[in-house]
Amino acid sequence: MYPLFITTEDAKKFTAANGNIDDDKFIQFLKIAQDIHIQNYLGSNLFEKISNDIINNTLTGDYLALVNNHIKPMLIHYGMTEYLPFAAYTVANKGVYKHGSENSSTVDKNEVDFLVEKERQIAEHYTRRFLDYICANAELFPEYNNNTSEDMKPDKNAAFNGWYLDDNNKDYYKYKNLEL
Repeated sequence: MYPLFITTEDAKKFTAANGNIDDDKFIQFLKIAQDIHIQNYLGSNLFEKISNDIINNTLTGDYLALVNNHIKPMLIHYGMTEYLPFAAYTVANKGVYKHGSENSSTVDKNEVDFLVEKERQIAEHYTRRFLDYICANAELFPEYNNNTSEDMKPDKNAAFNGWYLDDNNKDYYKYKNLEL
Protein backbone atom coordinates (compact mmCIF):
# COMPACT_ATOMS: atom_id res chain seq x y z
CA MET A 1 0.00 0.00 0.00
CA TYR A 2 1.40 3.36 -1.01
CA PRO A 3 1.15 6.49 1.14
CA LEU A 4 -0.71 9.54 -0.09
CA PHE A 5 1.59 12.26 -1.44
CA ILE A 6 -0.69 14.97 0.03
CA THR A 7 -3.00 15.38 2.99
CA THR A 8 -6.72 16.03 2.84
CA GLU A 9 -5.91 19.40 4.38
CA ASP A 10 -3.75 20.25 1.34
CA ALA A 11 -6.69 19.50 -0.94
CA LYS A 12 -9.13 21.51 1.15
CA LYS A 13 -6.76 24.45 1.47
CA PHE A 14 -5.95 24.82 -2.23
CA THR A 15 -9.36 24.15 -3.80
CA ALA A 16 -12.92 25.35 -3.41
CA ALA A 17 -13.59 22.33 -1.18
CA ASN A 18 -15.12 23.25 2.14
CA GLY A 19 -12.93 22.61 5.16
CA ASN A 20 -15.87 20.78 6.75
CA ILE A 21 -15.74 17.92 4.25
CA ASP A 22 -15.39 14.67 6.16
CA ASP A 23 -11.98 13.18 5.34
CA ASP A 24 -13.53 9.69 5.17
CA LYS A 25 -15.72 10.79 2.27
CA PHE A 26 -12.87 12.47 0.41
CA ILE A 27 -9.60 10.62 0.97
CA GLN A 28 -10.38 7.67 -1.30
CA PHE A 29 -10.67 10.04 -4.27
CA LEU A 30 -7.20 11.40 -3.57
CA LYS A 31 -5.93 7.81 -3.55
CA ILE A 32 -7.71 7.10 -6.86
CA ALA A 33 -6.24 10.26 -8.43
CA GLN A 34 -2.77 9.33 -7.20
CA ASP A 35 -3.02 5.77 -8.51
CA ILE A 36 -4.49 6.73 -11.88
CA HIS A 37 -3.09 10.13 -12.79
CA ILE A 38 0.06 10.68 -10.76
CA GLN A 39 1.53 7.21 -11.24
CA ASN A 40 0.77 7.55 -14.96
CA TYR A 41 3.04 10.61 -15.20
CA LEU A 42 5.74 9.46 -12.76
CA GLY A 43 6.09 5.88 -13.93
CA SER A 44 6.51 2.95 -11.53
CA ASN A 45 10.08 3.53 -10.40
CA LEU A 46 9.81 7.22 -9.53
CA PHE A 47 6.41 6.63 -7.95
CA GLU A 48 7.86 3.85 -5.77
CA LYS A 49 10.97 5.92 -4.89
CA ILE A 50 8.84 8.81 -3.66
CA SER A 51 6.47 6.44 -1.83
CA ASN A 52 9.34 4.72 -0.04
CA ASP A 53 10.91 8.05 0.87
CA ILE A 54 7.62 9.23 2.38
CA ILE A 55 7.21 5.99 4.34
CA ASN A 56 10.80 6.14 5.61
CA ASN A 57 10.63 9.90 6.26
CA THR A 58 13.63 10.44 3.96
CA LEU A 59 12.04 12.61 1.27
CA THR A 60 14.54 15.46 0.83
CA GLY A 61 16.33 17.62 -1.71
CA ASP A 62 15.24 17.51 -5.33
CA TYR A 63 12.62 14.84 -4.60
CA LEU A 64 11.00 16.93 -1.89
CA ALA A 65 10.98 19.94 -4.21
CA LEU A 66 9.46 17.82 -6.99
CA VAL A 67 6.67 16.67 -4.69
CA ASN A 68 5.96 20.10 -3.20
CA ASN A 69 6.24 22.16 -6.38
CA HIS A 70 4.84 19.82 -9.01
CA ILE A 71 3.22 16.61 -7.79
CA LYS A 72 1.10 18.07 -4.99
CA PRO A 73 -0.64 20.65 -7.21
CA MET A 74 -1.34 17.96 -9.82
CA LEU A 75 -2.74 15.57 -7.22
CA ILE A 76 -4.85 18.18 -5.47
CA HIS A 77 -6.72 19.06 -8.65
CA TYR A 78 -6.90 15.54 -10.10
CA GLY A 79 -8.33 14.54 -6.72
CA MET A 80 -11.08 17.11 -7.12
CA THR A 81 -11.93 15.83 -10.61
CA GLU A 82 -12.46 12.39 -9.08
CA TYR A 83 -14.37 13.65 -6.01
CA LEU A 84 -16.82 16.18 -7.46
CA PRO A 85 -19.12 13.74 -9.32
CA PHE A 86 -19.67 11.84 -6.05
CA ALA A 87 -19.74 14.76 -3.60
CA ALA A 88 -23.52 14.89 -3.29
CA TYR A 89 -23.95 11.19 -2.58
CA THR A 90 -23.53 8.79 0.32
CA VAL A 91 -23.60 5.03 -0.03
CA ALA A 92 -24.86 3.43 3.18
CA ASN A 93 -26.42 0.17 4.38
CA LYS A 94 -29.89 1.24 3.28
CA GLY A 95 -28.89 2.51 -0.17
CA VAL A 96 -27.53 5.50 -1.99
CA TYR A 97 -28.54 8.92 -0.69
CA LYS A 98 -28.30 12.36 -2.22
CA HIS A 99 -27.54 15.12 0.26
CA GLY A 100 -29.78 18.11 0.60
CA SER A 101 -30.28 21.00 2.95
CA GLU A 102 -33.16 23.30 3.69
CA ASN A 103 -30.96 26.35 3.12
CA SER A 104 -29.39 25.25 -0.15
CA SER A 105 -30.22 23.88 -3.55
CA THR A 106 -28.55 21.07 -5.42
CA VAL A 107 -26.79 21.76 -8.69
CA ASP A 108 -27.57 19.91 -11.89
CA LYS A 109 -25.21 17.57 -13.71
CA ASN A 110 -24.09 20.26 -16.18
CA GLU A 111 -22.89 22.46 -13.34
CA VAL A 112 -20.97 19.59 -11.73
CA ASP A 113 -19.48 18.72 -15.13
CA PHE A 114 -18.38 22.35 -15.48
CA LEU A 115 -16.64 22.23 -12.10
CA VAL A 116 -14.96 18.92 -12.97
CA GLU A 117 -13.73 20.35 -16.26
CA LYS A 118 -12.33 23.46 -14.56
CA GLU A 119 -10.46 21.28 -12.05
CA ARG A 120 -9.21 19.09 -14.91
CA GLN A 121 -7.89 22.16 -16.74
CA ILE A 122 -6.02 23.25 -13.62
CA ALA A 123 -4.62 19.74 -13.11
CA GLU A 124 -3.51 19.61 -16.74
CA HIS A 125 -1.76 22.96 -16.37
CA TYR A 126 0.24 21.62 -13.44
CA THR A 127 0.89 18.40 -15.36
CA ARG A 128 2.40 20.36 -18.27
CA ARG A 129 4.63 22.23 -15.81
CA PHE A 130 5.65 18.93 -14.23
CA LEU A 131 6.49 17.37 -17.61
CA ASP A 132 8.51 20.41 -18.67
CA TYR A 133 10.43 20.34 -15.41
CA ILE A 134 11.06 16.60 -15.24
CA CYS A 135 12.16 16.36 -18.88
CA ALA A 136 14.56 19.29 -18.44
CA ASN A 137 15.91 17.83 -15.20
CA ALA A 138 15.70 14.08 -15.80
CA GLU A 139 19.28 13.60 -14.61
CA LEU A 140 18.14 14.57 -11.10
CA PHE A 141 15.56 11.77 -11.09
CA PRO A 142 17.14 8.65 -12.63
CA GLU A 143 14.11 6.53 -11.67
CA TYR A 144 12.01 8.47 -14.18
CA ASN A 145 13.64 6.83 -17.20
CA ASN A 146 14.70 3.50 -15.65
CA ASN A 147 11.49 1.51 -15.91
CA THR A 148 11.64 -2.04 -17.23
CA SER A 149 9.12 -3.85 -19.36
CA GLU A 150 6.89 -4.92 -16.46
CA ASP A 151 6.86 -1.41 -14.95
CA MET A 152 4.48 1.38 -15.81
CA LYS A 153 6.43 3.77 -18.00
CA PRO A 154 5.76 7.49 -17.45
CA ASP A 155 3.40 9.21 -19.86
CA LYS A 156 5.47 12.07 -21.28
CA ASN A 157 2.72 13.47 -23.48
CA ALA A 158 1.25 16.78 -22.39
CA ALA A 159 -1.32 16.87 -25.21
CA PHE A 160 -4.76 16.68 -23.64
CA ASN A 161 -6.64 16.80 -26.92
CA GLY A 162 -9.09 13.94 -26.51
CA TRP A 163 -9.48 11.16 -29.04
CA TYR A 164 -7.04 10.33 -31.81
CA LEU A 165 -8.37 8.42 -34.80
CA ASP A 166 -5.80 6.69 -36.96
CA ASP A 167 -6.29 7.51 -40.65
CA ASN A 168 -4.99 4.05 -41.53
CA ASN A 169 -8.44 2.68 -40.70
CA LYS A 170 -10.31 4.60 -43.44
CA ASP A 171 -11.43 1.37 -45.09
CA TYR A 172 -13.06 0.22 -41.85
CA TYR A 173 -15.05 3.45 -41.58
CA LYS A 174 -16.12 3.27 -45.23
CA TYR A 175 -17.28 -0.27 -44.62
CA LYS A 176 -19.36 0.95 -41.66
CA ASN A 177 -20.73 3.84 -43.81
CA LEU A 178 -18.85 6.41 -41.76
CA GLU A 179 -16.60 9.11 -43.05
CA LEU A 180 -13.61 10.78 -41.49
